[in-house]
Amino acid sequence: MANILVVDDEMGIRELLSEILGDEGHAIQLAENAQQARDARAAGAPDLVLLDIWMPDTDGVTLLKEWQRDGLLTMPVIMMSGHATIDTAVEATRIGALNFLEKPIALQKLLKAVQQGLTRAQETVRAPVAAARPMMAPQPEENVSAASAMFASQSLQSSAIAPRMGAAANGEPQGYNLSFDLPLREARDAFERMYFEHHLGREGGSMTRVAEKTGLERTHLYRKLKQLGVEPGKLAKKGG
Repeated sequence: MANILVVDDEMGIRELLSEILGDEGHAIQLAENAQQARDARAAGAPDLVLLDIWMPDTDGVTLLKEWQRDGLLTMPVIMMSGHATIDTAVEATRIGALNFLEKPIALQKLLKAVQQGLTRAQETVRAPVAAARPMMAPQPEENVSAASAMFASQSLQSSAIAPRMGAAANGEPQGYNLSFDLPLREARDAFERMYFEHHLGREGGSMTRVAEKTGLERTHLYRKLKQLGVEPGKLAKKGG
């Protein structure tokens, strides 16, 4: 179990990431702005930080610079944003960010990035570290090249992960092939896609009625659909 700090000003994102990573057995700390993140870091270094770039008080890149300047960047940091540019991603990796995730974050990308970050942290703890070199010191050429390639391919990767299934006019999902040989997380994702597509089809794409049916708050429901790659507008009943 790892201690992961999630920093994001959107409550829906914090709740969703907390739920997903909590299900993986991690202990989650939440911060809705840079000051809360500073306080959490002052209380002790987490094993990993998921850091949003665009926040109202201090943006994530500025906070990352502060930690690097003050010698506090001793843990892997994964940046998140739905509106960042390649230049922003490259700047973050130059400062010392380990990875970059574009919102809405695909589940498998999230879990893979978190696992890579935790593995990197463990390797760094075991390896001898020069006193003058921060634990997570950036390696410019490697990190910058990786960031550029990663950011440029985010949209293509997301579309490849998105479900390739549709829904009939009566709201019943079609084209699903849910195998019990899948890992639990992937099988649950497939089931949840079927579940939400079923209800969206039956309710004519109404987010309000689907929220009532599923017992989810609308913001959480919206984030959940984004994370699963489900598009409500395409699942409305014909003529509904």
